[in-house]
Amino acid sequence: METQINKQSNDKNNTHHLTVLPDEKVPFGQSALLGLQHVMAMDVYVVPFLIAMLIGLQSEQSTALIQSTFIAAGIATIVQTHFCMKLPIAQGPSYVPLGAIVGIYAASGSGELGWSSVLGASLIGAILVIILGYTGVFNKIVKTFIPPVVGGTIIFVVGLSLMPVGLSSNIYNGASATIKQNIYLALISATVLIICVMLGSVFRKKGRVFRITSVILALIVGSISANFMGVLDLSPVSQAKWFSMPQLPFADFGFSFNLSAIITMVIIYIVLMAETTGTWFAVSNVIDKPLTDKQINRGVIGEGIGCFIASLLGSTPVTGYSTNAGVISITGIASRRVFIAAGAWFILFGFSGKLAALISAIPSAVIGGVFVIVCGIIAISGLQVMKNEKIGEKEMYVIAVPMILTLALTLLPDDFLYSLPTTVQYLFGSPVATAAIVAILLNKVLPSVK
Repeated sequence: METQINKQSNDKNNTHHLTVLPDEKVPFGQSALLGLQHVMAMDVYVVPFLIAMLIGLQSEQSTALIQSTFIAAGIATIVQTHFCMKLPIAQGPSYVPLGAIVGIYAASGSGELGWSSVLGASLIGAILVIILGYTGVFNKIVKTFIPPVVGGTIIFVVGLSLMPVGLSSNIYNGASATIKQNIYLALISATVLIICVMLGSVFRKKGRVFRITSVILALIVGSISANFMGVLDLSPVSQAKWFSMPQLPFADFGFSFNLSAIITMVIIYIVLMAETTGTWFAVSNVIDKPLTDKQINRGVIGEGIGCFIASLLGSTPVTGYSTNAGVISITGIASRRVFIAAGAWFILFGFSGKLAALISAIPSAVIGGVFVIVCGIIAISGLQVMKNEKIGEKEMYVIAVPMILTLALTLLPDDFLYSLPTTVQYLFGSPVATAAIVAILLNKVLPSVK
């Protein structure tokens, strides 16, 4: 017991910016509240909503997909946090496979056959990811190709790539409000977030509650402000059912296996793994605990299991969300119990259309104000990883070129992207994955200057 206490004391010295460490126990009520905070900061409903819109699903089918995605995210979060990687990581649907899913769906004849091809390809791809983790192949790749300067660059571009999305999609082009209203709402939620964090930093004991609930307070104040502006629409919440059953495999949907669809999805999973590595490094840096070989292997297995479960539930691949690393850094709460609670909330939302609708009702600009701050925190985490590294001529290009490439691909016009070969579209559709690959290649190819 004494050894454990000493160990925790040392950990606290190393992670002075955290108020609760990963393995510390948080009371049930606090875990539930803090877990809800993470859920509210994530846009889990957006990906299934976009897929439903892009492939033309009917209202009932769209609702079923959103439900399945919430449940898949919840189970995957618990699997990764409690059983596999054992780090505070939340899983959610990725934007990366969107183009591939739409392409596979259309190429397979659309309708039930098209969707069964998407799920079948996702299922096989997930099994291959599990094998990569179980054999340790992915970990060897990480050790060989991702030193601190590359890892720090990947973390930085994760935050950098998300900033334009948060500003453009969530704030400037946020639905149901004018651009002026959206900017005001974003400024309000961002200001409340910063004030709460500062109160927690200045008044460490008395202000602790403000820091650990900063995200949820920012979203509540932002939503209240939106209501005063007349842009908060709660009618979908009143219309939604309290309880509804999700889709059941083989009863509501099936699986079909098409070789070209499987190859396409395997490419997508490789891109996803490159992207989620950045998330793992970001979380590892925030909690000041280097990733071990065992954690990386188990993380890959957890990622594969999560995607496998998502496919069985009729949803799309789920992966680690980098935004939660920023939330941990802001709130100082890194307890795995909180993330398990977040997983439980996801599952609950999946069975309750009313609760899911409540999350969806938060104006995008309110989320955007919090989101862009979180992105900035993630980017700074990447710089902290590199702060002890010697930055010579080679390292400058290893860092600079991926940064430029990330912005270039984030701002790349869709018309030009869709004119490129399909495989290139999948790669360029994920700026983080492309930037990560380029950083790795430059680090290996460019000569070191002593």
